[in-house]
Amino acid sequence: MTENLTMAKALNAGLRAALEQDDRVLLMGEDIGRLGGVFRVTEGLQRDFGEHRVLDTPLAEAGIVGSAIGLAMRGYRPVCEIQFDGFIYPGFDQITSSLAKMTYRHDGSQAFPVVIRVPYGGHIGAVEHHQESPEAYFAHTAGLRVISPATSHDAYWMIQEAVRSNDPVMFFEPKSRYWQRGDVDLDAASAEPMHRTLRVRAGTDVTVLGHGAMVATLLQAAEVAASEGSSLEVLDLRSLSPIDYGPILDSVRKTGRLVVAQEAPGNVSVGSEVAATIAERAFYSLEAPVLRVSGFDTPFPPARLEDLYLPDADRVLEAVDRSLAY
Repeated sequence: MTENLTMAKALNAGLRAALEQDDRVLLMGEDIGRLGGVFRVTEGLQRDFGEHRVLDTPLAEAGIVGSAIGLAMRGYRPVCEIQFDGFIYPGFDQITSSLAKMTYRHDGSQAFPVVIRVPYGGHIGAVEHHQESPEAYFAHTAGLRVISPATSHDAYWMIQEAVRSNDPVMFFEPKSRYWQRGDVDLDAASAEPMHRTLRVRAGTDVTVLGHGAMVATLLQAAEVAASEGSSLEVLDLRSLSPIDYGPILDSVRKTGRLVVAQEAPGNVSVGSEVAATIAERAFYSLEAPVLRVSGFDTPFPPARLEDLYLPDADRVLEAVDRSLAY
C-alpha cells in the first residue's frame, strides 16, 4: 500500500506508529501537544495518546534533553523535538557531554534510546537561528547516530527505526521539505536501513552526493546536465554518522569523479570528511579532485540573502563542469 504524503505528515504517521507499537515511547518538546508543533509534525498525537505521552515542555532545551536522559535510564524511549535548529545550543552540553557518552561510561550495560528531532536548513525565509545546519557538531561527537531523510518515504521509516534504536539518534529534518509530497510505501519490506547510502539516480560521468534538502537540488542539477549531454549519478547520504561508504566508493570507482554538496558551511564539515575519506580510499580511481559545494563560511544571512548563500543547481553544475575539465 502506498500513500502520497508531505514529509511533515509522513513523520507524523511514523511517530504515531512508534507510539502505537511501544508504550514506552514518549514525545516531548515546546508546543508539540495541543498546537502540534510549529510545523504541525505532531498534530493530533496528544489528542489521541494523551498528555502523559505527548508532553508540552517549558522553553528550556537543556531541560528537555536532561529530562530525556533520565527517562531513558528508567526504561522509556523519549523523542525530543528542538523547535528550530539554532535553538539546539542551550541543550548542546547535555547532548555532547552526557547523552553521547553515557552508554560508553556504563560499559554498554545501560541503553540510552533518546531521539532528538531537529528541523534544520534554509529555504523558508526565516530569521536568524531558524535556518542553520549544525549537523557537523553532532556527527563529530562519538556516541551519537546522526541521520537525515530526504524524502517522505524515508522520513516515515527512518523515524521509526530511530525510535527503536538503543543508541542516541540525532534526527535532522530538512524543514524546506516538510510541505513537499512524495509516495510512502507502507510495506515494511520497502524500508532501507537508516544508515545506508542510497543511489537515487544512475549515471556515468560524475557522482554527486548530498543529504536532506540538498538531494532534491542534486536531482534538479542532474536533469539539467542530462539535457546538456552529461550523466550524473546522484547519491543520498541519509546517514551522517556512521557514513556508509560502500555505495559511494562503488560509484566513484565507476565515474572517477565526485562532487559533495551541502547547505552547511564547508569548513570542517560532513562534506569535508567524505571528501577526505574518498581521496584516501579511492585515490587511484579518481580522474579529478573531489570537489565540495556548500554554504559559505559565514553565519546564516538575513532571509533576503539566503538564495545567494545556499547552494543551488547552478553552483552544483559549475562544480561538475570543473570536475569534467580535469
